[in-house]
Amino acid sequence: MLPVQKYPVLKGRKRNLWGDLIEAIAGTEQDFTNGKLGRAIFLLSVPMVLEMFMESLFAIVDILFVSRLGADAVAVVGITESVMTIIYAIGSGLAVGTTAIVSRRIGEKNSESASISAFQAIITGFMVSLLISVPGALYAPRLLALMGADDRMIAEGYKYTSIMFGGNVIVMLLFIINAIFRSAGDASIALRVLFFANIINIILDPCLIFGIGPFPELGVMGAAVATNVGRGLAVIYQFYLLFKGRGRIKMKLRHIKIKLKVLFRLIKLSLGGIGQSLIATTSWIGLVRIIAEFGSEVVAGYTIALRIILFSIQPAWGLSNATSTLVGQNLGAGKPDRAQRSVWFTGKVNMIFLGIIALVLITFPSFFIELFIKDPDVIKSGADCLRIISYGYVLYALGMVMVQALNGAGDTGTPTVINLFCFWLLEIPLAYLLAIVLGQGEKGVYMAILTAESVMAITAMLIFIRGKWKLRKV
Repeated sequence: MLPVQKYPVLKGRKRNLWGDLIEAIAGTEQDFTNGKLGRAIFLLSVPMVLEMFMESLFAIVDILFVSRLGADAVAVVGITESVMTIIYAIGSGLAVGTTAIVSRRIGEKNSESASISAFQAIITGFMVSLLISVPGALYAPRLLALMGADDRMIAEGYKYTSIMFGGNVIVMLLFIINAIFRSAGDASIALRVLFFANIINIILDPCLIFGIGPFPELGVMGAAVATNVGRGLAVIYQFYLLFKGRGRIKMKLRHIKIKLKVLFRLIKLSLGGIGQSLIATTSWIGLVRIIAEFGSEVVAGYTIALRIILFSIQPAWGLSNATSTLVGQNLGAGKPDRAQRSVWFTGKVNMIFLGIIALVLITFPSFFIELFIKDPDVIKSGADCLRIISYGYVLYALGMVMVQALNGAGDTGTPTVINLFCFWLLEIPLAYLLAIVLGQGEKGVYMAILTAESVMAITAMLIFIRGKWKLRKV
């Protein structure tokens, strides 16, 4: 049987919205394979939504302080982050495979297998990250040169890149272990881990960048040190919680062993998740290349609009991640109908939420662009981008949930194929056709994004309705 979490401070309180909010953040004893679906989704999604914001906060804080060092320092951070999206894609993919397996074992009430599966995920992430961290740290200057950095940028910033790549083991473990907590139903623990990491980063960033008090002045390298220290301490905290905490998964020394069958199954599932992330990431690079044909003002407007879009859909991703856990656990418990109901319920909530956001962005697109810049040409281009892409928010909301439902069921291959078709075979060629061949300019690119994302959502929904995901063995 699974260990039962105890939160004495929550006992005796009335169940209402405020009480459920406190329980969601503090931690819950809820069995997500039983009880009211709406409450289960709320308890899971609230900490997942907040966790998404915590992850975004790293980049915002770093840029906030690094920007005071000048354009070269910001450029080094931007170039490094653009390459590290590959690491994030691999980490996200491994997290998808981890969620599918661990949530299924939790749903089966098999805590022993869940803990063993968790260790397979951890050791896989560790080994994969070593293959990236060592060459990345050693060849950081060459990497920056390859990405177009000039000699001055390389001389001033290569240590930042070297430390960030060298610390990707930490990033990988942070992704994977938090996925273990989420898939077990302990999303509040994952939230606390990232909150702790961000506090450390916020404190150390200015101290190490500018040399405040007893700290050395490291410049842009200080941002890398602060980020890795914050995430590193968070990983240590994660291991403490895994072995000594009160979560649903409790790891013991007996769980630290290689199970090749589980390991290969995890890798197979994760390859689909990695493929999804890489396909989506590289497609955006292709779109930027097309948009660049229309000048720096258009690129700037697109960049700002995209940041607003990504920020506005963060809560929707949190809801979608909750779907993945619910599907995996309920399939493990032998309740495919409950798993299906959870997907439709979450989909409707997500569509309502993003529908409201879309109305605001469509009505006042220029207002949000003006928060970042005052250039009228950039504002016009950014507003067009924000308005056109927002027309598809309701379908995007449904598509997110459907894709995560398939991932949670262990069918990571189907979303990969959908992404490949919609992003590489449809979106990029259509963007080129509309923008360049038919002369619609940047608006053609925005229409291509709207079309591809909408097709992806409809395709994922039709595949979900067929119901073959209910039969997946994980």
